[in-house]
Amino acid sequence: MTELNSMVVVKDNAIEIERQEELKDFLQEQEQQVLEQFKPGTFGCHELLDRTAMVSDSLERFIVSHPACVQNPEWYTLARQAAEALHILYQKVGAVHLKGD
Repeated sequence: MTELNSMVVVKDNAIEIERQEELKDFLQEQEQQVLEQFKPGTFGCHELLDRTAMVSDSLERFIVSHPACVQNPEWYTLARQAAEALHILYQKVGAVHLKGD
């Protein structure tokens, strides 16, 4: 486990296997050059950064602050953890994307 900010990210082999399968499926459907359009520093990577910000904002406004969520400690905690995970993702993508590596 690696601690990021106040959140613990569990490195899960099942998730990594799923990611590799997604990439394999994508490569079977697309040309390798398509992936080049989504590397850090490209518009495609900026698109991911933008979508992460958009979903994070929506999560905060429509889920975390929803009256049903606020009334339930477990739901609220899960929603806040999801929001924090998206914030960390945004920071990590942004740091690499803006360097253009």
